[in-house]
Amino acid sequence: MKAIQQIIEEQVRRWEILRKEKAEAKTMPVITLSREPGSGGRPVAQAVADRLGLDLFDNKIINAMAQNADTSTRVIRTLDERGVSMIEDWVSAAISERHLWPDEVLHVLMKVVGTIGRHGGAIIVGRGANFILPPESRFRVRIIAPLERRISRVAETYGVSQNDAKRRVLRTESDRKAFVRKYFHSDIGDPNHYDMVLNTGTLSIESAAAAICAGVG
Repeated sequence: MKAIQQIIEEQVRRWEILRKEKAEAKTMPVITLSREPGSGGRPVAQAVADRLGLDLFDNKIINAMAQNADTSTRVIRTLDERGVSMIEDWVSAAISERHLWPDEVLHVLMKVVGTIGRHGGAIIVGRGANFILPPESRFRVRIIAPLERRISRVAETYGVSQNDAKRRVLRTESDRKAFVRKYFHSDIGDPNHYDMVLNTGTLSIESAAAAICAGVG
């Protein structure tokens, strides 16, 4: 697999080329995909990206974009001046109106996710993207599965015991809930925050991907 920094560099170059060519942003809503740990959300996202030809941004890529000042600046500057100004105004207004946690981490994260949203043609996994992008530019998906099924999937994927898998699932679930609660004052599991909720306890990865593709189309 490519290193994360290489993936980001290639993505930024593509966006820079589009900016210079003044290409129109893709009109398809950005798909945000939230998932319970062990539910298979990442493979579902990959399957959707492959089907629709979307750029895939998982939490590792988003974190790398947002946590490095030089990288986040380059990402945001792939927009033209009007786009950068719109993102900055929108982020400031969103933080103020929704009384969000006003720290630099959230500011940069929202700008990076907002930049991806402006470019379009993407699916974003995690990082509270469904709480960040405005309604007109997003399609929000939540992937769930029964706890025992998630534990078994993690145990099989990582070659660990059921007990170790359960600890991983519960710890990751707690961390994600805390992140969304802290920064967005919301319950990550509330179905009202999503346009589609899919259960991979009963749906295969491909069936879930097909449902998302049909929904966003």
